[in-house]
Amino acid sequence: MRHLLSTKDLSRDDAIMILDVAEDMSDVQLREVKKLPTLRGKTVVNLFFEDSTRTRISFELAAKRLSADVINFSAKGSSVSKGESLKDTAQTLAAMGADGVVIRHSSSGSPQLLADSGWIDAGIVNAGDGTHEHPTQALLDAFTMRRRIHGAASRGRDLSGVSVLIVGDILHSRVARSNLWLLRTLGAEVTFVAPATLLPFGAETWPAGIRYDLDAAIAEVNPDVVMMLRIQSERMNAAFFPNPREYARVWGLDDERLARLRPDTIVMHPGPMNRGLEISSRAADSAQSTVIEQVANGVSIRMAVLYLLLSGDREGSA
Repeated sequence: MRHLLSTKDLSRDDAIMILDVAEDMSDVQLREVKKLPTLRGKTVVNLFFEDSTRTRISFELAAKRLSADVINFSAKGSSVSKGESLKDTAQTLAAMGADGVVIRHSSSGSPQLLADSGWIDAGIVNAGDGTHEHPTQALLDAFTMRRRIHGAASRGRDLSGVSVLIVGDILHSRVARSNLWLLRTLGAEVTFVAPATLLPFGAETWPAGIRYDLDAAIAEVNPDVVMMLRIQSERMNAAFFPNPREYARVWGLDDERLARLRPDTIVMHPGPMNRGLEISSRAADSAQSTVIEQVANGVSIRMAVLYLLLSGDREGSA
């Protein structure tokens, strides 16, 4: 694996390999000394053109637990804010000997551009690009589902037959897109539930069911997993729904809807959560919720990805 840019490019075998390696990395985190010497001498750069404390810290922790040297590069206050281009930044990082670059950018396609450009010979990991994709989030979500559903027998397993509702702001969500491609590759059935204004153009051609009524979807699909998405108000410049109260009433996972789910239905949220808007506090803090597990599992998944990209010779592309 040379790069991780999109879950759409991952084969079933590639995806299961990453999940299985993450199981090994999760075991490491149970040790007293939570470190491996695997990437000693390697340099990983977290290149963040968009703020994301959770994702950046998760990648930083993952790299450090593999004994890599880590450089955190924030666009704010850097030469990028003075007009330096992505090309100039990449060539600077290449001159510094970066082996891996974790990039988060507001423009869709930036990680692909960096990987294809020849400006830097490093493994590129997409940590979120515009409204395009966020592959490690989808991988940690799949890892969390697999562990909850298959338990100790998770290794080597996919998610065949698992039904997943993804609810909310599909239009602006790179998490929804990455999850769709990965979950379909792993055999799951995906249904999007959202107001029509929060579905992207062309969504009806995607390999997912589309519904507009959350109550009907819960009753008819009887899902194994309900994933609530954050309302991304920072990406909205128009009225996509009447008001927050109306959104919560029609599309939020409130206490009543939580009670109508099966006791073993998993409740997920990529975070950060808007409590009281897309999810109630009772739902977020319930035994069915995996929100805290998702954060912990993110470190294991990102350790697995960095290990597969940067240990030994990098070949192929994903």
